[in-house]
Amino acid sequence: MSLERYEDARRYARRIASRTEIRDRMGAMPPWYAEKDIGIQHYKNDPSLTDAEIAMIAQWVEEGAPEGDVADLPPALEFDDSGAWTLGEPDVVVTTEEFLVRAEEPDWWGDISPVLIPIEEDRYVKSVEIREINDVPSEGSGRETVGGRFVIHHMVWGTRNEEGRGVRQTWPVHEVGRNGDLFDQEAGRLLTKGSYIVSESTHLHSNGRDTRARLQFGFTFHPKGYEPKYRESLLGLGNGSDIDIRAGEKDQELHAYTVLQSPTKIVSFEPHLHAPGDRMCLEAIWGFNVETLSCVGYDHNWVRTYAFEDDHQPLLPAGTVLHITGYMNNTEENFNIPDTRNWQGSGNRSVANMFIDLGMRLSMTQEQFEEEMALRRERLDLGPNDHVIGCPLCLVIPEGGR
Repeated sequence: MSLERYEDARRYARRIASRTEIRDRMGAMPPWYAEKDIGIQHYKNDPSLTDAEIAMIAQWVEEGAPEGDVADLPPALEFDDSGAWTLGEPDVVVTTEEFLVRAEEPDWWGDISPVLIPIEEDRYVKSVEIREINDVPSEGSGRETVGGRFVIHHMVWGTRNEEGRGVRQTWPVHEVGRNGDLFDQEAGRLLTKGSYIVSESTHLHSNGRDTRARLQFGFTFHPKGYEPKYRESLLGLGNGSDIDIRAGEKDQELHAYTVLQSPTKIVSFEPHLHAPGDRMCLEAIWGFNVETLSCVGYDHNWVRTYAFEDDHQPLLPAGTVLHITGYMNNTEENFNIPDTRNWQGSGNRSVANMFIDLGMRLSMTQEQFEEEMALRRERLDLGPNDHVIGCPLCLVIPEGGR
């Protein structure tokens, strides 16, 4: 739907109101699904509307969507249809081989040829963003399904030295609709000279027309001389095997748990479900303390990463149990489901299922953990009667400490 002219916006006024009033559920606009009545409420790059903004849109629609005074009309927005980088212009761009996906081809899974990353020395990565470049017209392929404008459903990728044959380093997965990754300022990811991009799991899915496509990887670096303070925790959280989704039912729950082996800072929460996915919650259990860190809606057309603001990243002691709950909707209310009469299990395709939190976490020593809590108390000016979601020991102040 075009909203560039008043005549177009008025035509879609009631749809605009309904999409914004959905707030954090499938189909909401803008596509940001963090629930505002539970858990941490401080996220980076949060594009969601406030209650006042949603109410203003609703009132405008109820009043007949008046045009207003044309003298107050702001300059027309200029849109970049080239798929501009959302995290800023990268320092290095790497492009994969081109894929040709025919209109009626079946799904394809496989690996790609290694692609050299052109850097002259080891660098620490501040952010990485991946975008699909293809020859699909801006109005889309005409197919009304998930990812109709794209053919590279996802790519599980990493980097290797020695012409792509060395030890593999894992990086955040690419998938349709996913936003870029901005790593923690104190935990840049090392990219070594001579590294190649490799993938043993690339999934291509036809969008109904012959399409040529490739991926571009945009790396932004920290300044030379930068050294990270923390290392990333390679901690899996999910259960992709025991998925049993009954036909024609909503609010079906999936559960997965893991125990933190060291003090941990949670940088981001990234629910990864498939078409039946409706919602996911992240919970931390420490002793008798059970606390919801975040709950977000899910729409498989828009896979979002929810990065916590620096002073609100959960700080959890060793021994904490992380618990995720996935809520699945296999009814006709879910417009991403092609046939709700079918039972669904696990698998790689959108019509099958996954259940994972792909968020980033950092491991800390006990000394670093205590230092982080002291800084949190200082920066937020916390007193003994305050409560900090996601930091069960923040207000346990050591004798003589801060």
